[in-house]
Amino acid sequence: MGVSENQKLATIAVHAADYDSIAPAIPTVPPIHFASSFVFEDYADLDRVFDDPREGYAYARFGNPTVRSLETMMARLEGAEASIAYPSGMAAVDGVFGVFAQPGSHVIISRDVYGATLGLMRQQYCKLGVTLHEVDATDLDQVREVAAKYKPSLIHAEVITNPLMKISDIAALAEIAHANGAVLSIDNTFGTPMLIRPIELGADIVLHSTTKFIGGHGDVMGGIVSGNLDHITAMRDRARINGSIPGPMDAWLTVRGIHTLHLRMKAHSANALVVARWLESDDRIDVINYPGLQPDHLADQFLSADRGGLLSFEIKGATLESCGRYLEAVKLLKPATTLGDVSSVTLHPARASHRGFTPEERAAWGIRDNLLRVSVGIEDVDDIISDLDQAISAATP
Repeated sequence: MGVSENQKLATIAVHAADYDSIAPAIPTVPPIHFASSFVFEDYADLDRVFDDPREGYAYARFGNPTVRSLETMMARLEGAEASIAYPSGMAAVDGVFGVFAQPGSHVIISRDVYGATLGLMRQQYCKLGVTLHEVDATDLDQVREVAAKYKPSLIHAEVITNPLMKISDIAALAEIAHANGAVLSIDNTFGTPMLIRPIELGADIVLHSTTKFIGGHGDVMGGIVSGNLDHITAMRDRARINGSIPGPMDAWLTVRGIHTLHLRMKAHSANALVVARWLESDDRIDVINYPGLQPDHLADQFLSADRGGLLSFEIKGATLESCGRYLEAVKLLKPATTLGDVSSVTLHPARASHRGFTPEERAAWGIRDNLLRVSVGIEDVDDIISDLDQAISAATP
């Protein structure tokens, strides 16, 4: 393959840069493979790859070497048999729902998960015949009762809930799920495998929005699901048909982010604990939600004392309007609808992640209008606190 000496300029322009092996040289970082398709000199190899994408690469919708690097990396980090990457965190959630939430089935979801997760189930899957049961995943008696009554196909919860930072008892949820024939899916976006490995605790499926801490730099979107080979193969077969795949550049950026994940999660956790303790001592703050303030709660399921970079708090007497002033006042913190970046980010759940729900629903779940969420970055913690201090003053009656 490639260019020969007697080819014309037009042909050379198309083929002169065709890939040739650079062996025995080995790149020190994984290369980016931008090809949309791959060629074979032996059709037996092509047949084998079409039959089983794990055997190689034929078309980028079926698999890409850069994307496969990310999938292999995350499978090892989570202690899973396999992983599949998606173009966004919500595409990963949809990948799970599409396999385990079939028409006629019952699904249990923790009610204080990311708002779009509930929105996806309510607005799309319930219309196709799935029955949704919203529970407090930390109320194990409630989960056990609903599961025993309806025999769900899927139970879905978050390691640390969004935005109230409740910790799910994964081993207990796994026991309930498996006793009732359900698959347990755990969203580990807030924890990452550096803090907790849900599969070791009994979860069947672990998913991430890799846009957040995994990527870590606010410059890439993605999602990933890890689990046993049969589950991931079912999701991969579906993704091959509907085209829910990430691009190689996104995968490469995510891999690059993972290289420093262990360092960043320690820095996020250390800063968040200092900020949480400062908020806890501030008379202007009514409620502070951060798992690190109760380090002994379900401590056995965490790999260390670190509890991540997410916290939320309520400003005494603040309203929707005054919380808007808080968002306008922050200078170092970014008022953005994301989290997990190296820079500190804040949002107002009633306006952002949970704006699609009624005030009554939010109130019932404990997501009040004066609740604010902060993703604590890796800046100097004194600078973070200084900015929070003046922004809280702007929202304080």
